Amino acid sequence: MNPEPIDRIEVIQAHLAEVQSLLARHRLVEDLVHRQETPRHEVVEGMVHQQNLVALQKKLEAIPTEDMARILEALSEEDRLLTWGQIREELADGILLSLSDEVRTELVGEGHHRSTRSMLNAFELRNGRLRQIPVGNAHDLIDLKPIWVDLVAPTDDVREWVGKFFGLELPDPAELTDLEASARFYVEDNGEVHLHSDFLLDMHDESHNVPVAFILHKDILFSVRSEELPVFRLQRLRARTQPGLVSDGKDVLLDLYAADAEYSADALEDVYAELEEVGRHVLNTQLSDEEAGKILADIAREEDLNGRIRRNVLDTRRGLSFLLRGKFLSPDQQEDARQIMRDIESLDGHTSFLFGKINFLMDTTVGFININQNKIVKIFSVASVALLPPTLIASIYGMNFKGVFPELNWEYGYPFSLGLMLVSVVIPFWYFRKKGWLR
Repeated sequence: MNPEPIDRIEVIQAHLAEVQSLLARHRLVEDLVHRQETPRHEVVEGMVHQQNLVALQKKLEAIPTEDMARILEALSEEDRLLTWGQIREELADGILLSLSDEVRTELVGEGHHRSTRSMLNAFELRNGRLRQIPVGNAHDLIDLKPIWVDLVAPTDDVREWVGKFFGLELPDPAELTDLEASARFYVEDNGEVHLHSDFLLDMHDESHNVPVAFILHKDILFSVRSEELPVFRLQRLRARTQPGLVSDGKDVLLDLYAADAEYSADALEDVYAELEEVGRHVLNTQLSDEEAGKILADIAREEDLNGRIRRNVLDTRRGLSFLLRGKFLSPDQQEDARQIMRDIESLDGHTSFLFGKINFLMDTTVGFININQNKIVKIFSVASVALLPPTLIASIYGMNFKGVFPELNWEYGYPFSLGLMLVSVVIPFWYFRKKGWLR
């Protein structure tokens, strides 16, 4: 990265100070609103949240792309993610290209779910780099020689005219989940290679696998899916910034599989971190039933994510095996595919280890719940045993046998019987405590 001129640095620092001030004010106001208990609290909090972000959005739109990239790199992780969420989507790619690899990867993973509109992009190879070209109609494709055509949530009309232009039939992404396992990888009579693979989508609130249809037709890769994925966005950015990364559609496909394996590895690292935090909480404290229930929910989420990662890498391995068996790849591409499969095999051991750790933490948490329940049962057990002698005494005195118990006619008979009951309660508790059963 070239050093910035002094005046440019001052401008960036001024913008950074304004952004940080707006973020600090946003957090302060939200914290005050959150603490106040008012009618329709959630509605009020939502309105304040939106109002506070308006000034930040206006400020961000006025900052040049290069300066915005430097500001994002200077912010803390929490502020960076909040700021990134307020940047308009059409400006996002330009900013991502100016960021460092670490920050770019982080923001791509966080921003994948922002786009819900239909997108169609064609990618040409220019000077060893991918050149992304938005496509609105068939006329935009006439002069292009793409190696990759990417469709996100395409309508029936878009799939129809794109398929007609290139001479193939594009599948409906909504129907990709209905495919049987045997129909996921096949070759058409005209030489089209079809692959249907699942790609992991890991978000803070939920994680799921997104089916993607790939078609290799006349050296062009077609990809169809229902929503944007961080793996695809990251691959587009890398191919646009790194010359010689891809040379044809098959290279693009292999790089997508490689990026998917890398994304799965990053998700596994997050699972490791979450389980370590849960483990410290479980093993170093006494858990209440409420805390144990929350921990069980956290463990269940990580187990679900770990299972999805395992399914994802298994599906990627199947796709690569199909390409290798079908001899669709060049020698260099075959070596790349084998390297990706070796990376995937290394992830299998991690997922197996995490399943074991998850089971251990689950059993430990359930053990704490059982201990808490045993304490409650123990109290009732001791109480029932301690109350047996006074119950026996009361039942005997209730028989009213005259002549057998002279204290029945004694004026202190009732106090004596009550004292006897009290002694019969104290003796078992003293005995249990002496034995250590009440500790």
